[in-house]
Amino acid sequence: MSIIIEFFVAPSHEAAAAVAEGGPDGAFESLVYGNFDAEEALIEWEGIFTGRSFDELVTADEPEAVAGSDGWESPVVFAVSQVLQDALAAANQSRLVDVSRLWVQERAADGEALDQEIATKILSDLARLARGIGGRDHRLYCWMA
Repeated sequence: MSIIIEFFVAPSHEAAAAVAEGGPDGAFESLVYGNFDAEEALIEWEGIFTGRSFDELVTADEPEAVAGSDGWESPVVFAVSQVLQDALAAANQSRLVDVSRLWVQERAADGEALDQEIATKILSDLARLARGIGGRDHRLYCWMA
């Protein structure tokens, strides 16, 4: 499980990968969280938004690692899929609450307690970050250490 999780916006995979060692703090606008498996969350969120299965998304190599995926010995950076980024940007608050509720249920089925309010806040914050990208050629990324 990750200790520090930062979601951030960057102009390219190369720019995102460049902050792998120290994290995006100060280099890019970011949101900081902790103590959940963000890689798994990205897969679960995309599955909830799109109806694709967890296994299907894993087989499709989602989320895409852009830096440091050498067995968690170092920090890692994942690119949030364009599909998930677009779904977050388009979601209204009601949809975000529904997705967070389903995410909490998935975590509970795996024996992990996740607070509904925190889950909704995370997804709402990410949606706001995704909406802020607008027409720019930027992507959402996730850094974990």
